[in-house]
Amino acid sequence: MNPVSAVVIFIIIWWMVLFLVLPFGIRQQEDPAPGDDPGAPANPRLLLKAGITTGIAIVVFAIVFWATDAGVISLFGDRLRPT
Repeated sequence: MNPVSAVVIFIIIWWMVLFLVLPFGIRQQEDPAPGDDPGAPANPRLLLKAGITTGIAIVVFAIVFWATDAGVISLFGDRLRPT
């Protein structure tokens, strides 16, 4: 896997994991101010979720990298794979 493909695949995995992690631990505001969305989270903890997302994405990317390097899966087809 070339470096550009690796970066693109990691970014795709990271965003997919982020959308899975975002809803964890969400609590709605008990008394929203006028004009605030009543469904908005009181404390979104985005930095914590970004860290968790990065850790999970690294593990998933390592598995995908190993599987492509070992020939278990092919992401680009045989004709596009460098020899």
